[in-house]
Amino acid sequence: MRALLVSTYEMGRQPFGLASPAAWLREAGVRVTCLDLSRQPFDPALVSSDAVDLVALHLPMHTATRLAVPVIRRVRALNPDVSLCCYGLYAPLNAEFLHGLGVQHILGGEFEADLVSVATEQGPLRASVFTRPVPRLTYRVPDRVDLPSPSRYATLQHGRIRRVVGYTEASRGCKHFCTHCPVVPIYNGQFRVVPVKVVLDDIRHQVERGVEHVTFGDPDFFNGIGHALRVVEGFGREFPGLTYDVTIKVEHLLQYCDRLVALAESGCLFVTSAVESFDDAVLSALRKGHTTSDVERAVAVCRDAGLILTPTFVPFTPWTSLAGYRDFLYAIDRLQLVDHVAPIQLAIRLLVSNDSRLLHLEAIRRHLRPFDADQLVYPWHHPDPRVDTLWEGVGMIVGRRLQASRRDVFADVWALAHELSDCRPRRRSPMPRLRTEVPYLNEPWYC
Repeated sequence: MRALLVSTYEMGRQPFGLASPAAWLREAGVRVTCLDLSRQPFDPALVSSDAVDLVALHLPMHTATRLAVPVIRRVRALNPDVSLCCYGLYAPLNAEFLHGLGVQHILGGEFEADLVSVATEQGPLRASVFTRPVPRLTYRVPDRVDLPSPSRYATLQHGRIRRVVGYTEASRGCKHFCTHCPVVPIYNGQFRVVPVKVVLDDIRHQVERGVEHVTFGDPDFFNGIGHALRVVEGFGREFPGLTYDVTIKVEHLLQYCDRLVALAESGCLFVTSAVESFDDAVLSALRKGHTTSDVERAVAVCRDAGLILTPTFVPFTPWTSLAGYRDFLYAIDRLQLVDHVAPIQLAIRLLVSNDSRLLHLEAIRRHLRPFDADQLVYPWHHPDPRVDTLWEGVGMIVGRRLQASRRDVFADVWALAHELSDCRPRRRSPMPRLRTEVPYLNEPWYC
């Protein structure tokens, strides 16, 4: 059996979604080739009937899924008889559409063992992906042998220092039920921990290939606090001088605030947290589990622990008003987070996918248009057209000013928000003089 694993986009990272199943498949005797289309050209020879029996595409996010569509069509045209599989969070969410493209096998979370079954037995579609419990796997160390060098991917920028970035996962799934999150329909409140030895072995292999900083991609690094601290302890002991970043929910930053110093002491440079909004009504609709005042406390506890909090947002929702967007900017300014926020985060629009828990909310259903199979979303338009005009304008500013500083982009967005509101801009808070540059990945997070 010969398998081609394909990634279209994993946020500028070397694709874990290829490395992990590659290890499983090779152990089962499958001849595996990995192709990362974000860094490598499509080679028609790889999908010929003489080269491959199974083509499997990893769909961890919305952008990756849309980019995969023309690839699937091209593969099907070049080799009509090849077996096609899509796996990852967004595969079952778009199962009907993918079947229409000729994809036979759809796999959701914890897909590695099922992918081996598909490759070695041509097993059937996992039709019960939404109802059966997420399987418990015996994790393997990812195999990255034929992936592009880590140096070809996004890097960490820390002042004038640039570091090669690796990626791993210490846990998968999530215990929480945020209504807009694609993890929720697949894992339904379940999460799985990866043994510490597997995590550290994966990091060690990446360090040997030049990695100087590691991103832990867990949806919430503190979902299992005991496990997280064991990983941190092992990381600090084995990789002194190596730095890392994690993602942690606001509520866990507060609940485990006494553990944050351990992160800083073991090399954690910053913590990403999905703040999403400074509007308590929006936070309630999204079931985030925190309030605006909680966010303010989280900023403070991170600073006290010597950590930088990097918030992410969904500022444009059907409930966003012009005044609400201005309040969003005021909060970022008042909390001195301007330098912490990637400009794209000022322009993110709420995405409503198939099987999203947002579809259960009457408050959003009345804003939705019919499902758009080209965009793979339920489109929505704001009841106040000026808010959609603002969203388009912010997107244009962010897209045009890719080389500008975060402060300059924020100032332009600030001016536009007040211009469209036909009100005089509020006086800005004094901008702090930075003691050290805020570290960031040069390909910012988005879906």
